[in-house]
Amino acid sequence: MLAAVLVPCAPAVAAPAADTSAIATVGVPDFARITQRYGPAVVNISVSGVRQVTVGPETADPASDDSDPDSMQQFLRRFQQQFGGSGASMQVPVRGQGSGFIVSEDGLILTNAHVIASAHDVVVKLTDRREFRAQVLGSDKRTDIAVLRIDAKQLPTVRVGNPTELQVGQWVLAIGSPFGFENSVSAGVVSAKGRSLPDGSGVPFIQTDAAVNPGNSGGPLFNARGEVVGINSQIYSRTGGFQGLSFAIPIDIALKVQQQILATGHVSHGLLGVTVQEMNQPLSEAFKLPAPAGALVLDTLRGSPGAQAGLLPGDVILKVGGQPIAAAADLQTLVTLAQPGQRLAFDVWRDGRTLHLEVILGDAGKPVSLPPQPPRDAYLQARFGLQLRPLLPAERLAIGVVEGVLVDVVEGPAQLAGVQAGDVILSVAGKPIATVDHAREIFKASSGTIALLVQRGNDRLFVPVRPASGAP
Repeated sequence: MLAAVLVPCAPAVAAPAADTSAIATVGVPDFARITQRYGPAVVNISVSGVRQVTVGPETADPASDDSDPDSMQQFLRRFQQQFGGSGASMQVPVRGQGSGFIVSEDGLILTNAHVIASAHDVVVKLTDRREFRAQVLGSDKRTDIAVLRIDAKQLPTVRVGNPTELQVGQWVLAIGSPFGFENSVSAGVVSAKGRSLPDGSGVPFIQTDAAVNPGNSGGPLFNARGEVVGINSQIYSRTGGFQGLSFAIPIDIALKVQQQILATGHVSHGLLGVTVQEMNQPLSEAFKLPAPAGALVLDTLRGSPGAQAGLLPGDVILKVGGQPIAAAADLQTLVTLAQPGQRLAFDVWRDGRTLHLEVILGDAGKPVSLPPQPPRDAYLQARFGLQLRPLLPAERLAIGVVEGVLVDVVEGPAQLAGVQAGDVILSVAGKPIATVDHAREIFKASSGTIALLVQRGNDRLFVPVRPASGAP
């Protein structure tokens, strides 16, 4: 409901003035009505099963017992320490609770994949106290979505909304079973959208400050109109409880996962095979970009779709399929939600100009077939104990050098002289090095001890290396 406010009239001027008028007050959503109408579609999920618990020597640390919530893990550690075993392993029972919500009248339910992980039995409890044993149709760990079905008809369902219409600052409502307290309601606002978390999922989370705790996982996040816009999935906490940071999976992503599971029983994700980092102002200036946007390619996996398409370290990915890449997380989201075999057009910034590449995505669920390793340089290996490789463009930029080669492997004479893996050789016998082949030529033309100018971090130093006696 909109409240009436008085807004002073702006004087008539030729040029438009900045809008300094008051913003109209918007009433608080009718949370009670939303809960009454759609609360019955929110379910409590109880799971039971077993999982394998193994403790090896490297994890048997008595100092960590107090911080380890798994009492069985603690027991196994103490048992191992007391009897001097090399490791303990056993199956332990698993019980847990979570939430979910009904999306079809014939018993289709969405929840989190981690809620039903390791579960042999999944029981769904409705608000009318009826209980059903659920069938797990499929789950996807990457997006943390699972689809269940119960044998029931004419069930209450939620109404699905559009998460792209959400705006930061808008009201949201969460319903779930925190700590087993069924159908608990909490409210808050949207704190941020498209939030990337360091879990590698590629999900653009909706961040809210609605109170979410263990047991809320899998429950719905409603907008002010009572439409589900997300699935409450994670919290950021140093205590294990709510600290004002909750994260929900956008419902449109969950529905795409649901469609794949219903059609095939599993979920496939695209694979690009590159490592990227965020662009910032200094990097954009170094790469002569007009604005700090895009995803900077740090490395490409040999044999991956990105490498096969021609992506190189130092490239800046600006667009994918015509969609701008504002941040590195945007690229990860697009690739994760794409299908294996899908063709995507990439706009890439390289050497001060835009290139157009076409990438055929791989399957994230299958290992990448790596091409054979390049042959090792037998001469440098035998005579000096060195294996060298060219510097990547991003490495040159980070180190601040134009020429030089990187020490990839060091042993024998070079290691005894003090050369370290990761050193950059700038010159050999006083001659600047441009390529690995150039370095090899100078090494072969030299006799006796040879001086290498290396850069290690921010320092430069000369290292004298004596070749191995009797080596070719």
